[in-house]
Amino acid sequence: MRLSLQPQHIARYREIATLLLKHRRVPDDPGEAADDARALADRLEEMGATFVKLGQLLSTRPDLLPEPYIDALGHLQDQVDPLGFDVIEEVVTSELGTNISRAFRTFDARPLASASLGQVHRATLRDGRPVAVKVQRPGVRRQVAADMDAIEELAEFVDAHTRIGEEFGLSAMVGEFRRSITAELDYRLEAANLCSMGEALAEYDRIVVPQPVADYSTDRVLTMDLVEGRNVSSVGPLRLMEVDGDGLARDLFDAYLDQILLHGLVHADPHPGNVLLTDDGRLALIDLGMVARVPADVQDALVRLLLAIGDGDGGEVATVLADLGERRDNWDRDRFRREVVELVRARQGQTAGQLDAGRLVGELARTAGACGLRPPAELTMIGKALLNLDQVAAKLAPGFRPDAAIQDHAASIMRHKMAQSVSPSNLLGAAMDAKEFAERLPGRVNKVMDALAEGKLTLNVQGIDEMELMRGVQKLANRVTTGVIIAATIVGAALMMQINTATKLLGYPAVAVVCFFVAAAAGVWLIVNSILHDLPQHRRHRR
Repeated sequence: MRLSLQPQHIARYREIATLLLKHRRVPDDPGEAADDARALADRLEEMGATFVKLGQLLSTRPDLLPEPYIDALGHLQDQVDPLGFDVIEEVVTSELGTNISRAFRTFDARPLASASLGQVHRATLRDGRPVAVKVQRPGVRRQVAADMDAIEELAEFVDAHTRIGEEFGLSAMVGEFRRSITAELDYRLEAANLCSMGEALAEYDRIVVPQPVADYSTDRVLTMDLVEGRNVSSVGPLRLMEVDGDGLARDLFDAYLDQILLHGLVHADPHPGNVLLTDDGRLALIDLGMVARVPADVQDALVRLLLAIGDGDGGEVATVLADLGERRDNWDRDRFRREVVELVRARQGQTAGQLDAGRLVGELARTAGACGLRPPAELTMIGKALLNLDQVAAKLAPGFRPDAAIQDHAASIMRHKMAQSVSPSNLLGAAMDAKEFAERLPGRVNKVMDALAEGKLTLNVQGIDEMELMRGVQKLANRVTTGVIIAATIVGAALMMQINTATKLLGYPAVAVVCFFVAAAAGVWLIVNSILHDLPQHRRHRR
């Protein structure tokens, strides 16, 4: 395979690859590794939106990168100079099909926030409702598509020609990244995420999810409720004294556990900048462009995992992770179990100021990777989400205990799932299955009995040595046949005893006596052969 990239592009991407893989050559120098990680993050920021998002994705893979890289990439900021208002006005007008002055009563020319994919402006609808309008930058889709083509080509080259690519499967990870960033560029999907998340967290009065305005939203313009507040990382200590920090932290953790383990949603980027402390003392979740779905079976496994972490049961944590992950050729189960047990035991009972629940999940994923187990994508994504939640919780309530919150709420979720299993819909489904089974049972039994009567019944047993089984059956048949012949000889000899013949032996007909002796000898041989061959083998198996 030959790369079709331009020479200047190859040089630029080679620099990124060199910085990304340098940690493998200097793993024992934390200071140098931290410098390399910061240099990589800076270079990715310079290269634009696609590479910033790529860095954020890599920050969720502690099984691939060491901690200094995870930290540096996790703090990547996607901030650029804002576009001029004339460009924004042109995009909004073309998307909504009407002038800004007709669609909105007011529209602030100065953006609230500006990123490489789009920027957000404050506005007011004609009915006086305050809203935030997110506008996508012109041409960003073409740029992202070109960047992704180059990244995919490089990933395929690395997978085909290097041991690292073969071990970690970079093409699959890049494919996942392409789907994620493509979804983030479609604001209709983000609007759907806002609706789903708002519905899932409706019972939490202190958690706010801004809702979209459908008539004012397209795939490049998203209009939603305006939330007045400041991101948690910038809130001062005096403001924090005015709110129930511990209660907010608890609600935030519970809300995220609910969305992941009950509703199968993962807000993959809840960093402090995307969690606002509102003016009325609530927490608002914004920027839901990156939301992943968790399958039901993975949800159940994650409930078990979090319960085991909360209980400090390292053995159960290791068991659940081993079942969830993909085992590679160098999988070392014993080492993995030892290290996980020690890791969980060392982190028990710490507070939010001391323990990062997300970092613990990240360390578990890193341990899995070192022991030959590729962790599931959902685990690394949840680890990233919890890592960001830890930062918010530590800011709101340093004494908050994430492990206790996880344990209490995971148990509640387990009870909720058990209640779901006996819901009317599930019971109806079970009843329908039972009805179908009962209807088909007589026909199936008739087929089995007919096959048995016609001598056509066959058994397909897996996991048995068929040759050894046939030898045993043949040996049994031979001995049964021998026993039948001996019995027939004895019966025949007994009948011949009644015949008066001229030839006598021991006072009895000679033929009958000879038959008795032959039968006796055969019987002794059969007994001795059984003792010599069967009993030692039985004892051998027992040992």
